[in-house]
Amino acid sequence: MSDVTTESLHPMPEYEAASPEGQIKEKLREVKDPEIGLDVIQLGLIREINLGADEPEIKMMLTTPFCPYGGWLIQQVKDSAEQTAGKKIKISVLPDLWDPNYMEDPGLLMGW
Repeated sequence: MSDVTTESLHPMPEYEAASPEGQIKEKLREVKDPEIGLDVIQLGLIREINLGADEPEIKMMLTTPFCPYGGWLIQQVKDSAEQTAGKKIKISVLPDLWDPNYMEDPGLLMGW
């Protein structure tokens, strides 16, 4: 494994769950979108967790550009990640448009 690790955002083997990135990913499952009721990992909003960079960073997206809970979600991701990692982490919001295909299981939105 290299010094720079970027967490895959799909289900991971147990040995990866013990990595710092894996621990953050699991902690972020507690951050739920209040409108949809699913967490940021299930929704595929967390696109990259990179703790090996000079400036640790999480790249994420929002479900819509004008998400009324966007600021709150970003702060929750930041607080949870920093608490788990024990250090400051930069949160970058990607300009990409979210698509249900980013989800772990797009079927979770059926009936929503």
